[in-house]
Amino acid sequence: MSSGVAARRDAKKLVRSPSGLRMVPEHRAFGSPFGLEEPQWVPDKECPRCMQCDAKFDFITRKHHCRRCGKCFCDRCCSQKVPLRRMCFVDPVRQCAECALVSHREAEFYDKQLKVLLSGATFLVTFGDSEKPETMVCRLSSNQRCLILDGDSHHEVEIAHICTVQILTEGFTPGGSTRATGMFLQYTVPGAEASTQLRLMAGEDANGSKRQAAAWLAAMHKATKLLYESRDQ
Repeated sequence: MSSGVAARRDAKKLVRSPSGLRMVPEHRAFGSPFGLEEPQWVPDKECPRCMQCDAKFDFITRKHHCRRCGKCFCDRCCSQKVPLRRMCFVDPVRQCAECALVSHREAEFYDKQLKVLLSGATFLVTFGDSEKPETMVCRLSSNQRCLILDGDSHHEVEIAHICTVQILTEGFTPGGSTRATGMFLQYTVPGAEASTQLRLMAGEDANGSKRQAAAWLAAMHKATKLLYESRDQ
């Protein structure tokens, strides 16, 4: 991919919506697959009362719209301003208590797991029915749209085309939880009738790359949950 094309894919623009300022991809087609569209606000005339506590709106009790769900609430039920990165808001925005909890949980992905995915990790990668794995570095692209695998060969898998993800684990750690050792995924390729299979396994070396691979797999598991949530909303 040329640097010019890559720059266009990563280009951003600042837009203002009724909910606040957003830094969005310049081209809609290059948006993150983890992103969410802004909701349609419930029209003012259709919500004379708070949709949480049923307080009647008047000159004293003002109505507010949650920027995540679009429903109407009083100030008490919609007072929190929380970062909402999945909708690309620049500043924290007003959300109801339920949505604020979800956004707080998602913030961990953007603050921690996303950085791990962008940094990448080394795996033994097997494509399709091949019996010979290839040592490759797997990372998430900067625009979050592709898994990039680099070794003796180069491959890119579009996140939106992944249809199945299974994290492979083994044994139990002293703390009582399983340890991620690999990942199996299926994805579709435009024009192909059948899906393609891909397996990533952490290596057995002792120089820290296995630990890095386990952290990458855990982050990918979180990313997969967000991806499926995006498809359902």
